[in-house]
Amino acid sequence: MAGEHLEALGSGTICQIAVVVRDIERSAKTYADLLGVDVPGYHLTGPEEETNIRYRGRPTPGRAKLAFLQMGNISLELIEPVGGPSIWQEYLDANGEGVHHIAFRIKGMDEHVTMLEDKGMPVVQTGDYKGGRYSYVDSAAKLGVLLELLESYP
Repeated sequence: MAGEHLEALGSGTICQIAVVVRDIERSAKTYADLLGVDVPGYHLTGPEEETNIRYRGRPTPGRAKLAFLQMGNISLELIEPVGGPSIWQEYLDANGEGVHHIAFRIKGMDEHVTMLEDKGMPVVQTGDYKGGRYSYVDSAAKLGVLLELLESYP
């Protein structure tokens, strides 16, 4: 049942839709012009030592430039992969630019990851960010898109 899956991911509220791009400055300007909002700045994710990034179970120097356009209670995240192997670079190489993931804010990362892995959706990348941690789940075969779980630290 569809509702059961959303409840399993927390509030059932999607907080983010992300698009992988080749040129974040060009893409941010294009989206901002289309949406009638200010062009967002971008920031570079921290290095491996800071973020504890793991791609397919191994440490990686993979990083990304991120820009966010707030659209009500959902943010549109633009991601330009840089610096090494990552789920972002994998997606860009295989598919070109496009919708990469849908993100949910959750509590209980380990329990949610286990639940999704039990449903045949393994974790492919994890890491920390200021104030929390994330996990990307390979749900593409079942859902047509990756899922990202975001958990804020208390």
